[in-house]
Amino acid sequence: MLRDRDSIITKEGLIFRVYGYFHPPNGHVCDLEYASSKVYVSQDQRALRKGKTGIFYKFYADEGLKFTFRRYPQYTVYYKPLGRKLVGVPNELTSEIRRPWQKLEEILMNKPEDKLIKSLNNLLNLITSVSSLSTKNFGVFGSLLHDFYHPEFSDIDLIIYGKSNLKRLREVLEEIYREADSPLKNEFEDEKVLEGKRWRFKNYSAKEFLWHQRRKLIYGVFDSKVANRKVKVEFEPVKEWEEIYNEYEKTCRIIREGWIKAVARILDDEENAFMPSIYPIEILEIIEGPKVDNIKRIISFVEEFRMQTWKDETVYVEGNLERVEMRDETFRQITLTYGPRYYEQTLKLLRLYS
Repeated sequence: MLRDRDSIITKEGLIFRVYGYFHPPNGHVCDLEYASSKVYVSQDQRALRKGKTGIFYKFYADEGLKFTFRRYPQYTVYYKPLGRKLVGVPNELTSEIRRPWQKLEEILMNKPEDKLIKSLNNLLNLITSVSSLSTKNFGVFGSLLHDFYHPEFSDIDLIIYGKSNLKRLREVLEEIYREADSPLKNEFEDEKVLEGKRWRFKNYSAKEFLWHQRRKLIYGVFDSKVANRKVKVEFEPVKEWEEIYNEYEKTCRIIREGWIKAVARILDDEENAFMPSIYPIEILEIIEGPKVDNIKRIISFVEEFRMQTWKDETVYVEGNLERVEMRDETFRQITLTYGPRYYEQTLKLLRLYS
């Protein structure tokens, strides 16, 4: 059994990230994250990765999706409710599995060899020394998981497992960020974080993005003495095994019904941190789009909109309206996902409070 952010490696040297928790029985829906230089070379200067396992290139935006369908269509799975194939790895084509929690255990068992691993140890010691969390609640992903990180330049990408552990982590991070002499700060405290970056969302400003990101608390900057630099840190929420349910098993069909703009009240935030992020809602106003009832939830597959809003908040949402036919009920949802109008989508507080 696999879960979000576990990695699948194929015989060609393709590295897929398991995406979320809704999967058909014959395989896993995935993102293609990296490919060996033997099969793919990117001209993007950001993409190069070198390590113990060879030279790899990272895919950005929808590059991995396009590459898979063009070059390796066997790495797709048929998603029956949508009636189409998605990027994924059939069970029989899996060559190797890498699990973030196992990799962190392996790293911590060995004596730190370089500045980044020493920084990782120091960061985890800082968090676990002032909380009930332990290193067993964490994992690593990205370049650390695949052994092609650069000690002088790479970030520290961590996973935090479980809803209760995420809650504890956010509480302790909030305290740590407030301390004047803390080496760990909120990445989005400084508005310069977006300098030089192209902002593409049309209905979601960079200022709104910074405000929402800041209160998520899971993005930090660690001033590492051993590395003599500031290391970006990310804490990605992933469910514990007992929290996982596979909605695929009871979903019969998902049908697009148009584009919708609406105002809604958030009824629950239990699933807001995971992939997909699920927000049960009460519609307050349909501004534009089909005037339908029984819109039960917002479901987001967009990274920017994870942990975007919390219970009892009023939000503006714009995205795809879908009818979902389950075995035991039919309802509608507003879906934020990859597609032609990707940058028109939004989910944000109707009013921001500083």
